[in-house]
Amino acid sequence: MTSERARLRDRLDRATAKLGSPAAVVDLDAFDANAAALAARAAGKPIRVAAKSVRCRALLARVLARPGWAGVMAYTLPEAIWLVRTGVTADVLVAYPTADAVALGELAADAELAAAVTLMVDSVDHLDLADAAAPPARRAAPLRVCLDLDASWRPVGSLHIGVRRSPVHSAADAGRLAAAVAGRAGFTLAGVMSYEAHIAGVGDAPPGRRLRGAGVRWMQRTAWPELRRRRAAAVAAVREHADLAFVNGGGTGSLAATAADPAVTEVTAGSGLYGPTLFDAYRAWRPTPAAFYGLPVVRRPSPGVATVLGGGWVASGPAEPSRLPTPWLPEGLRYKPDEGPGEVQTPLLGPGAAALRLGDRVWFRHAKAGELCEHVNELHLVSGDQLADTVPTYRGEGRAFLG
Repeated sequence: MTSERARLRDRLDRATAKLGSPAAVVDLDAFDANAAALAARAAGKPIRVAAKSVRCRALLARVLARPGWAGVMAYTLPEAIWLVRTGVTADVLVAYPTADAVALGELAADAELAAAVTLMVDSVDHLDLADAAAPPARRAAPLRVCLDLDASWRPVGSLHIGVRRSPVHSAADAGRLAAAVAGRAGFTLAGVMSYEAHIAGVGDAPPGRRLRGAGVRWMQRTAWPELRRRRAAAVAAVREHADLAFVNGGGTGSLAATAADPAVTEVTAGSGLYGPTLFDAYRAWRPTPAAFYGLPVVRRPSPGVATVLGGGWVASGPAEPSRLPTPWLPEGLRYKPDEGPGEVQTPLLGPGAAALRLGDRVWFRHAKAGELCEHVNELHLVSGDQLADTVPTYRGEGRAFLG
């Protein structure tokens, strides 16, 4: 019986038969199905697409044209300005604070840009940076800002579970910063964001690690009620000083739970569109794999080894096996333990290696979503077994905002 993965390999091979290598592919059928599933999980709340996880203007525009999706979360201010100027969106939230004086000057000089872009702040120092780059008296319009509320869990003492982001943790912290923004000329407090990375970004069912999975599930069950209470209090404190346009939260891994939080008005997702391997470790919802890259077999050093050209496209994060790309098609491939995925070649072992011939493609899945696009200039869009289009990535357009 032909397996589903074998049929997928056949489709990808047929669609890309006339393409060179490496070939990075997005399966549009899976991409669209993931977009629809995410919108259903958001239960009516709009989803802001995380551009870092997509890094392709054509696919950003594609998902924004779908019901349930509205606005972009960019990760740098120059990226946000570019997306507005190229017509992708007129609503961009910059997820991280900026210290880019040139981009701040460009934003402040253009009223249309200033109305479309919201900056992230977590201290008065960020306001000072903006004032130094573009004094309020010289701005075409006030700068919209969003307050970044730290969503990490601090159960006791100095114990910190979650990523190190904003110093704004309590409702009192949020109220003080909101008051400072509201009392400052040249700024409009438009929103609040809190990203629960310890819930949205940590898989609760890591393969082969049952004890870790149980610990993660306990942590998430315990941390979630505390965050909901604290976020509601913080939003209430901020609303005493501003009429907020939005309260943003969540990510692919927590979308349904975050959307159910009454304090949240919109959610964010991006990785779930491509379905990278890190999301194979989630129980609540697993996206259909939609993004792949194919590398050619160039050596057969022995009957049980097939070596592909390149392959060392390792994802960011802790240095552990979960960050390695996964040889996905054909099935039954694994890395040579003392080599792993290499910069120029990757030997592959396992039962799937024996049948591979020179020139055959091995299809890999990346561990994280958008980082795949930092290795290629274009994405080949496949529908069924047909090549539907080829579109540039950020890198292919000469834009490497986080690369």
